Amino acid sequence: MARFQQGSLRREERAAGATWVLRFNTDRPEDGRRVEHTIAVGLVSEYPSESAAWAEVNRLRLHEQINKPEFKGPVTFGHLAQHYIANELGDQAEAVDPKSFTTISGYKRNLNLHILPKWARRIALSIEPLEVEAWLKGLKRDLHLENPTLDRQRRIMSLVYKSAQRYGLIPRGEQHNPMRFVRCKTTSCYEATTMTPRQAWDIWSRLSEPESTLTLLAATTGLRISECLGLQWGDVDFGSQVIQVRRTWTAGRVGAPKSKASQAAVPLHPVLAGHMSAWHRATPYSDEQDWVFPSFKLKGDKPRVANMLVEDHLRPAAIAAGVLKEGESVRFGFHNLRHSLASFLVQAGTNPKTVQTLLRHADVHTTLQIYAHSRNEDRMTAQGDMLTAFFAPSTQVVQ
Repeated sequence: MARFQQGSLRREERAAGATWVLRFNTDRPEDGRRVEHTIAVGLVSEYPSESAAWAEVNRLRLHEQINKPEFKGPVTFGHLAQHYIANELGDQAEAVDPKSFTTISGYKRNLNLHILPKWARRIALSIEPLEVEAWLKGLKRDLHLENPTLDRQRRIMSLVYKSAQRYGLIPRGEQHNPMRFVRCKTTSCYEATTMTPRQAWDIWSRLSEPESTLTLLAATTGLRISECLGLQWGDVDFGSQVIQVRRTWTAGRVGAPKSKASQAAVPLHPVLAGHMSAWHRATPYSDEQDWVFPSFKLKGDKPRVANMLVEDHLRPAAIAAGVLKEGESVRFGFHNLRHSLASFLVQAGTNPKTVQTLLRHADVHTTLQIYAHSRNEDRMTAQGDMLTAFFAPSTQVVQ
């Protein structure tokens, strides 16, 4: 029968100062002999009394861990993160909920850039919600990160904890995922630059092929630039008047669409179809498996590069059209066309559900809260409508 051990506490002088350590025994694999080990619980300055140190031992559930045969030391957040990377961000072929390449690379980038340098060496169950909140505030202050980026750090850490609970690396109770108790604002101060249809036309009219067809496609369908660049001619069904979204092109590689909702077919209006058909006749790469917007430098083997299209074509056209000012540092790219489409349709009174399905959002709240913007002229008109209605009774009395 396995022996359950409580262990014992003692004070030791270490480089960081007087430290409480938990002493316990394990069976050495090679000869079965009992040998002593220690785990640092915390500084005496943090836990002045032995009872306070025992409370920390219980909070970290170290008794559960030291009595496991496979125990090799306290589980750090770094251990959990590496397990998450290997098991959740690795091969997606057999994943129940596969992630796109951009999602995986984004998670890894945030883990390596922000999260692991701060938390890798900490015992996973010792991390406190208020500590994380203070850290996020520090990132905002020192690196000027936006609220959605800060919330992304919290969500990634939460995914690491949830994965560890799923695999039984840490207890499964919700109290053992400190991210559940971390408060973080999610709204951004960033306001996307949107264009009226006339402004979008002014930009489009200054572009040559294939940038003009690409811009028209993005402006009128709401397709993301990665989805536009991922199109092959076999995805464009002129007869059925639909575009199938089967893949994306980003960071130099083919990826899966962002979500299940993103895979929905996109309508191909006859006017847009006419421009697409004209480009189909003009391009030297017109077979079904060819890219709709290929790189001519690479002889059609790969699609164009999004950021180069913006810097070399879209942004200069926007400056020439007066949509942007020369030297203005505001963020501007093909995604602004997507915001502009949503804003125009909502302002025109289009059913929000129609706008949602056109943009292929999983949730209509995303469409209305993030993508639909109102212009000052629209707000002035709305206010005028209210004033007209407000003073209507007095007008009737005068009459």
